Amino acid sequence: MSGLPPCPKCGGEYAYEDGAMLVCPLCAHEWARDGGDASTGEDATIKDAVGNVLVDGDTVVVIKDLKVKGSSAVVKVGTKVKNIRLVGGDHDIDCKIPGIGAMGLKSEFVKKA
Repeated sequence: MSGLPPCPKCGGEYAYEDGAMLVCPLCAHEWARDGGDASTGEDATIKDAVGNVLVDGDTVVVIKDLKVKGSSAVVKVGTKVKNIRLVGGDHDIDCKIPGIGAMGLKSEFVKKA
C-alpha cells in the first residue's frame, strides 16, 4: 500500500507517519521506524540534567526544589535519592524519597551522585 510496515501490536496495515514515529490508527500504538518502541522506551537511554546516562540502582541528587502534587511537602535541592528504578513515560524515575515516600521524578531534575 504505502510501503510502511504493519503495526507490531495489532498487525493493522493502516500505519501513518507522525514526525519520526509511525502510528497505528486502529490501536493508537506508536513506534520508531527503526523498530524501537516508544511506549516502552526500548531504545531510549535516560540521561540526567548534565547528560550522564542513568541505570537502575543509581543514586541521584535533586537539583531543584520540587513541589509534591497533592501535598504541601517539598523535595529540597540536594536531596539524595538511592536505588532508583527507570521506567518509561513522562516521569521516568521511580524512587523512594526519605520523609516523603514513593514517587516519580523526571530525569531533567536530577544529577548522578
